[in-house]
Amino acid sequence: MAYRFKIIESKKEIDLFHSFPFQIYENYPKWIPPFRFEIEKIFDPEKNSFFKKGECERYLVFDGDRIAARFAVMNHSEKDAVFEPELGGFGFLEMIDDQDVAESIIEFAKDWHAKRGYKAFRGPVNFGENDSFWGLLVENFDEPPIYGMFYHPPYYKTLLENTGAVKFDDHWSYKRKFATPLPERLVNITNRIENRPGVLLRSIDLNNLEQDAEAIRAIYNRAWSEQDIVDREHEFTELTRETVNTMVKQLKQIMIPESVLIAFVNGEPASFIVSIPDLNEISAQTQGLLKWWHLPKILRIKKKATRLRIIVFGTLPKYRKLGMEALVFVRGIQMTHRAAPQLDYLEGVWVSEKNWLMQRSLEALGCYHHKTHRTYRWDF
Repeated sequence: MAYRFKIIESKKEIDLFHSFPFQIYENYPKWIPPFRFEIEKIFDPEKNSFFKKGECERYLVFDGDRIAARFAVMNHSEKDAVFEPELGGFGFLEMIDDQDVAESIIEFAKDWHAKRGYKAFRGPVNFGENDSFWGLLVENFDEPPIYGMFYHPPYYKTLLENTGAVKFDDHWSYKRKFATPLPERLVNITNRIENRPGVLLRSIDLNNLEQDAEAIRAIYNRAWSEQDIVDREHEFTELTRETVNTMVKQLKQIMIPESVLIAFVNGEPASFIVSIPDLNEISAQTQGLLKWWHLPKILRIKKKATRLRIIVFGTLPKYRKLGMEALVFVRGIQMTHRAAPQLDYLEGVWVSEKNWLMQRSLEALGCYHHKTHRTYRWDF
């Protein structure tokens, strides 16, 4: 069957891009739409720096007058070149349960990449960093998605794998109930670490955000470029001062200070963790919109949220064997629970299936693997 592929250009087409998923998920009550303005930033060359070294186009797929799917194709000269062969990208897929539709989309994506000199691509991916809107949900369709993560119907996996998709990698999400007691042994170890001379732990200083943002940036850039277990470091992108300052300022209104911690050793920033209330709890109420009259919901999220997402964390390599990760995680759980007792659970996402060290660390805290997002690749 022939389908019509229309590149998205007009406001009406953008509206269709966002409204179409509501048809798909009508019978999937756990789905939550991401905030529309955040998705639109990804496709805006003035707001997404990836356009400086890449391109991204999104399409609607029509079966007659009816929309059958939507998706995006993308490339980035630096990000793609670390693979052999170079891997382009494909993402933001939503589609009806029809194998012909899936086959047509993948064939279109192959042609799009072939015209640009590619022999392979991967997806679903984001035209941006891989901590959000990345991967296909293939495990646990019974819980809502945490902020920044996609939910998908189970049939997407079947349709995509029938197109010749080969698993590229899996990333796991870990969950922990706040009511679950921390292991006493781990708490005792944490107490000893914090009592060591020169060790200081504190929550983020809302009156000195730029200073603390710089401390977080310095730790992150060293931590993720020098990992103990080689896990896709070649995709690491250094955080700029501007990026971190913007992130921290945007999160200021919603963050629970006790869930954003920085540890110091002899005055040097050594380890940190940044967690935020699950903004999907607001998006679920507003259908993905964020207007001025929704502002009170944003301001109340610290007191109303029942879920917490770990956004990012890191420890300087030279302090990893001193237990600084345990310090920020354990104290983060304890302090956050006291400050926001209404929270039910936290979710840490994007843990590689190959990163056994992080898996063991999270499991020692009482976290357990409860979701999987998969990325596939197509060669042609």
